[in-house]
Formats: sequence, C-alpha cells, structure tokens
Amino acid sequence: MPQEHGLALVERDEDGIDTAFRADVLEGLSQTQKAIPARWLYDDAGSQLFEDITQLPEYYPTRAETEILNAHGPDFAKLIGPGRAVVEFGSGSSIKTPLLLKAIDPAAYVPLDISGDFLRASARDLGAKFPDVPVYPVEADFMRRVELPQAVEGQPKLGFFPGSTIGNMIAPSAVDLLRAMRATLGEGAKLLIGMDLIKKKDTLIAAYDDASGVTARFNLNLVQRINRQLKGDIPVDALRHEARWNDEQARIEMHLVTTRDISFLVAGQSFRMASGESLHTENSHKFSRRTSYMLLLAGGWEPQARWLDSEERFSVLVAEAKPPRSAP
Repeated sequence: MPQEHGLALVERDEDGIDTAFRADVLEGLSQTQKAIPARWLYDDAGSQLFEDITQLPEYYPTRAETEILNAHGPDFAKLIGPGRAVVEFGSGSSIKTPLLLKAIDPAAYVPLDISGDFLRASARDLGAKFPDVPVYPVEADFMRRVELPQAVEGQPKLGFFPGSTIGNMIAPSAVDLLRAMRATLGEGAKLLIGMDLIKKKDTLIAAYDDASGVTARFNLNLVQRINRQLKGDIPVDALRHEARWNDEQARIEMHLVTTRDISFLVAGQSFRMASGESLHTENSHKFSRRTSYMLLLAGGWEPQARWLDSEERFSVLVAEAKPPRSAP
C-alpha cells in the first residue's frame, strides 16, 4: 500500500490557534454588519455536521451532484484522461470522491483542508478504498496558493471542488480562489467543479433550514468554536439560526440572529449586539449557465463541458487552465 504523507501549512500561535481564524473573527465582529467567512464553519465538529446535512431529505445538492458523478464517469474520463494527480479543495466526501477516482484512473490524490483531524481521517478512508493510489493530505488554507507535495510535482493535475462551495464566496473572493487554484495546479490543469442552480425560493430555504435542526446546529457550532478556541463568552442561547433568500444577489444567506441584547468577550476584546441584530455566517450563491461560465473565465479557467442532474437542480463543469490571452 502506498505510504500516506501529511503536510501542515496552517499558521498557528503558541496556543495552537489558527492565527487567520482569530484575525477573521475579530475583524468580522467589529463590522457594522457582523460577518465571519464561511470557511470557519468547518472545524472537526462542523465538518461532521455538514456530512450529516448532506444526508437530510431537504438538502438536494449532494444527491443531485452524486447523480451527475454516477452518470457521467465515462465523460469525465474522456475529457480529463488518466494519470492526473487529483487535488481536492476540501476534505474528500465519502460519496463523491470515490466516484471520481473510480472514473478517471488517477496517479495520486491530494486532499487540502484547514481542518486537520477531519482531513487525515478522510485521507485514511480514501487510502483504504484505493490502496493503489498514493494519498498526500495537506493541511492548508486553500484560499491561497498552496505548495503541493514534491511527489506530485511532475504530474498533470485535476482540481476537484464539489458541493458548490464556490458559491459560499462573494464574487471577488470566488475569483481570487479560482486564480489561487490555477496557481496551485498550474497551466494545463483541469478543474471539475460543482455549482448549484437558481430555483424556487421555498426549495432553497428548506435546504438551509431543515426541519430537524441539523443546519442550525452547524451554524451555532461556529460560536461554540469561537468560545472554545478564542476564549469567548458569547451566549449561544441568545442566538437563533435563520436562512434568507437574497434575490438581488441570487444567494441564500445564513445568519445567527440575537433574541436579546448581548455583550461578550472574544480574545480579550469586547463586543455588543442588539436584539434582532445578526451575525452573517455563510452565503450560498446560485448560478445560471452564463454566470457560472463568467465566473470561471474571470478566474482563469476556460469552460469545456457542463452536465446537469435529471431535475436540473445542480451543475458539474470541467474547465481548463489555458494560457492567458490579452485579446480575442
């Protein structure tokens, strides 16, 4: 069985706290509309809760994307070709990643994630399922260019970014991420990416505010993480989960709304929130064919193919990092 390696590229302080996490939280809590980047929802507990969300009846994206991955393996193999190192931006799903690896005959698998324990557990699971594929987990913030393991340096790359995670970012951040992916993977690389589609408001709201409350626990886990890791005392019982559809921005927003006036400390700094004020924790943008293509092109990726599920709820696209052109 090939040896599994692990690299840690996350900067931590003397207490083991991710310094970028602390900086983002303190900056976000200081804003008029308090907001924290969605990537910090995914500590080990948050990552496991999200896996639970993907199994909920209301949460259609996982089923829709899995249907596409199941149905179009031969198409992926033809467009992508064998022998690529698959670099997954985010720890591998126990459902989606094996479908891709089975379809394309990869040379190696490199999962990138900021949640180290969850990353390594996912890598072990994938390594056991694919004993002939070398697995090289890298603990890193993939919002920036990442130095990949030397073992895959000379191999052609395939980026894998499922789940419409790109929709969690506002347009400038999404473009920055796509450019960072291009820098990480190199010219000539391919990208297989999932993007959720615009649909009825009721369907969207239900997917992000399920009846059993798993998504609410996922959202509130961010505050629990802040309290635990940044010596905070935010009263969790004074916050409630809320999902909103923002039609102008074509996105679902997740908020934590205060049910009373609160004051609290985080990392030694004082903050206040009035009753009814919200902490904005996640966006989930929805796309059309044109907006998805435009986003990829802005990030340096040329779309090559696009597939939808049978109910046309979700899209999976392949794009290529071709040499940049300054004119038609």
